[in-house]
Amino acid sequence: MLVDAPPAVLPSRRGLLAGHRAFAVLLALAAALRVVTMLGYRPATLYWYDSYTYLDTAAHLAPSAAFHPIGYPLLLRALLPFHSVELVAAVQHALGLGIAVLVYAVLRRRSAPGWAAAAATVPPLFDASFLRLEHAVLSDTLFIFLVVAGLAVLMWSPRLSVRAATGAGLLFALAALTRTIALPLLLLVVLVLAVRRAGWRRLAALALAGTLPLAAYAAWYAQHHGRFALSGADGVALWARTMTFADCARVQPPPAEARLCPNGTKVDAASEYVWAPGSSLNLLPGDRFGYNGLARSFALRAIAAQPLDYLGEVARDTAIAFSWTPIAHPARTTPAFGFTHGRWPLPDQPLVGKVQREYDPDLRGAESVSPYADFLVAYQYAAYLRGPLLGAVLLLGGVAAVRRPGVALLPWAVAAGLLIGPVAVLDFDHRYVLPVVPVACLAAALAFSPRNGPGARWSRGR
Repeated sequence: MLVDAPPAVLPSRRGLLAGHRAFAVLLALAAALRVVTMLGYRPATLYWYDSYTYLDTAAHLAPSAAFHPIGYPLLLRALLPFHSVELVAAVQHALGLGIAVLVYAVLRRRSAPGWAAAAATVPPLFDASFLRLEHAVLSDTLFIFLVVAGLAVLMWSPRLSVRAATGAGLLFALAALTRTIALPLLLLVVLVLAVRRAGWRRLAALALAGTLPLAAYAAWYAQHHGRFALSGADGVALWARTMTFADCARVQPPPAEARLCPNGTKVDAASEYVWAPGSSLNLLPGDRFGYNGLARSFALRAIAAQPLDYLGEVARDTAIAFSWTPIAHPARTTPAFGFTHGRWPLPDQPLVGKVQREYDPDLRGAESVSPYADFLVAYQYAAYLRGPLLGAVLLLGGVAAVRRPGVALLPWAVAAGLLIGPVAVLDFDHRYVLPVVPVACLAAALAFSPRNGPGARWSRGR
């Protein structure tokens, strides 16, 4: 049985900012940085072809048969009446600030010292990688906000209520509809709460609130694509993961799956097999995603036949996150320090013209603007969370999870899941590491809160 403890009460005698001045200063400086980013790179960063497919889906809401579920297009759809990708970037910068506010508020609620709570917000507020991500028309910032919000709801009170569990379940469902990697996160959260003996009613509320929206979306997906699923690319992604180690002499796939065996094509990262023209999947007739089920079957068979090889590849690629100098993986990507000078015209593609007509008639190629871009180009080299520092944060969070498992185990487990999950189902990407940072910082800061102070443990609530 877990011990009841009242939540910590935030100081209020001197007004809203009493006891929170350090964080208020950090938040103001971070907001100024985001204004500089908006001024330095106009109108926003768009990537081919992800940004344009998100915007197109927002204009014509329908479940995508490829990698992108509907969560982020729903946000873009809400902003569609304004017809401005610049506004999209501004909203995402606000969400970035909101992530830090949630982390800080939960830590103070759980008795963390003010300095530790404020320090935990420094990486997501000031790391230049977060500024770049928030300024891009990509789903990552919304995804991070939803995950942190879900954790905040679960951790806000030592008395976990059915209402809080339901709210958190809905937030994790929205996160899964934004990026499907949150689906195993939902299972992980339920498992941690079960270990912490949260009570079957809370677990049931969390599970139902988390799965019902996903089931509704899967049914909608089935109406459009003929199969009950959240994505048409999960099997293709997992197949690409296995291409770095699969040995069909050991896997012994049936003839239909044997067509997906490695064929000698070599690329520099597992995810590149999805797109490589010479990979076995892309040599089959038709659309690659039409073989999603077959690819999933092959991948599961390969993992079952070679589990140690699979785990070794996942461990090797996960370790990239801890290098001091960012490693380009795959080599064509920019792992960090991506603020540069220049102009980036819109691609000459029909989809771009369609997005201009239907989402933002004023859409134009991005360009850097001095002196704001000059500042950011210099700033990014100092404002970057190096891999060993991320490792130290995760290690400190692990210490907190051991010392205070009733409260720190959940965020630390979610941080670990966010780090390993994308590598396990596809590949390593520096973008995919950024969601780890605020959650890991949240867990790490709990190492400095009183072991038996207010809000030290969960209890079942009523």
